[in-house]
Amino acid sequence: MAVKSVALVAHDNKKKELVDWVAENRTRFAPLKLYATGTTGRLLRDNLERDDIHCLLSGPLGGDQQIGAKIAEGEIDLLVFFWDPLEPQPHDPDIKALLRIAALWNISVACNRATAEFILTSAYMTDDQHHPRKPDFSDYTGRPVST
Repeated sequence: MAVKSVALVAHDNKKKELVDWVAENRTRFAPLKLYATGTTGRLLRDNLERDDIHCLLSGPLGGDQQIGAKIAEGEIDLLVFFWDPLEPQPHDPDIKALLRIAALWNISVACNRATAEFILTSAYMTDDQHHPRKPDFSDYTGRPVST
């Protein structure tokens, strides 16, 4: 069975909510490969006592871009990003880039607890036969470009 990979990201005001949600669903997360941006990953490791969480850089320090790169490389199946719609973020361009890459590569994205619960409990999360359709960019990458 192919192990699904989940990226977990949360803004400061949403970190507790994300950590609590993951803890409440620890049995569902047990078989999954987890990635997280810096501080969120540290909090998850500490609260879940799970040392196999792949912690990347803090979001504003490049962690959002690292998650985006893993999405582009086909390493991430689901992005759970609890973002704070009431708080301006200094690294907003990074966040938009991450969400753009997830949409571009047809990766499921949950931006709040309700959506995350729907996706996490979906039969697709445990179905080896289901793989989201990867886009074909051959027309784009093969386009003629003058030099």
